[in-house]
Amino acid sequence: MKDTSAFYDTLPRLASFEALTDPASYVRLPDDWLLGTADIVGSTKAIAEGKYKSVNMVGAAVISAQLNTSNGQAFPYIFGGDGAAFAVPPERAETAAEALASVQLWARDAFGFDLRAAMVPVSTIRAAGFDVSVARHQVSEEVDYAMFSGGGVSWAEAKMKAGEFAVTPAAPGNEPDLTGLSCRWAPMRARNGRIVSVVVQPVEGAGSSEFARVADAIIAIAHTLERDGHPVPIAGAGVSWPPAGLETEVQAFRGKASYVGHKAKLLVETFVAWAVLKSGIKLGDFKPAEYRQSVGRNADFRKFDDGLKMTLDCDSATLARLKEVLVDAQNRNVIDFGLFEQDEAMMTCIVPSAMKGDHVHFVDGAAGGYTQAAARMKSRV
Repeated sequence: MKDTSAFYDTLPRLASFEALTDPASYVRLPDDWLLGTADIVGSTKAIAEGKYKSVNMVGAAVISAQLNTSNGQAFPYIFGGDGAAFAVPPERAETAAEALASVQLWARDAFGFDLRAAMVPVSTIRAAGFDVSVARHQVSEEVDYAMFSGGGVSWAEAKMKAGEFAVTPAAPGNEPDLTGLSCRWAPMRARNGRIVSVVVQPVEGAGSSEFARVADAIIAIAHTLERDGHPVPIAGAGVSWPPAGLETEVQAFRGKASYVGHKAKLLVETFVAWAVLKSGIKLGDFKPAEYRQSVGRNADFRKFDDGLKMTLDCDSATLARLKEVLVDAQNRNVIDFGLFEQDEAMMTCIVPSAMKGDHVHFVDGAAGGYTQAAARMKSRV
């Protein structure tokens, strides 16, 4: 049997986000790969209770655990706010499932969340009439993100929610490796009016070219905004001390340590980081100003995940045009969509090394934008 482990390494990095509306930009995952999915049961309720930072932290943890067990091998993944999806070759299937199960256990113990998780063979998805294709979008010299198309991720998530393909629960004591996961940047207030989280999906039966035209129109509207509506300022997100996500990190990573002791430890660590970033003083090879700028470049504020997802800093006139295009496409039975407005955006980060540029930053609306937008779409459907 052909070795497909290097499949993802062979894909071209596409710098143009517009190119990702073209189905020809995507390549089918090998049949022998597996798709992992996870999301939090009752995430909308948790967000309504003010737990949006914890929800985002758990969603990003799914990816963090996979990165830390991948031995440096690149693989496609995507952040969804209250969960995530990823794909791995067959030789990583067992390790990936174990990491996913350990995050389930951690999410329950640290936050009281019920994290659904499943591993689905790509061949099974195709047998059901759906597909999983991927592309790589280069956002900076050091970082690229996977984009998914074909409807297979959505189908796998639906099966997961029905209780199928569930991963074997982890035994107590199996802690995931979440090295580098953090939520320390200050929320980013809208500079143009509102932070808008949008989720757009093609309806069943809509042609790929029809959906591509709608996606092109949405992206064209975003182009009229400063920096395409990027919610992270050019100079990077703000820093504060204590950081906005401190309590979430204390809850997430104290393990068997005392709450007071672990919080004191994090207070010291975050104070040093805050002082360096705030002062801008160079420490060895670490240049704080350049690092903060790279955070914005590396952020995933827009993506394709069997549809289009964007978190934009949007003025009222542009938002009105966006809504007009969305409603028109919905009325023509091309798309379903959800849209949620809030005052701020937030970032959850995975930083393998502060001295390298390969840090990734997952952007969402600070009031649980993607989850809220998806909930509105589902309620209307």
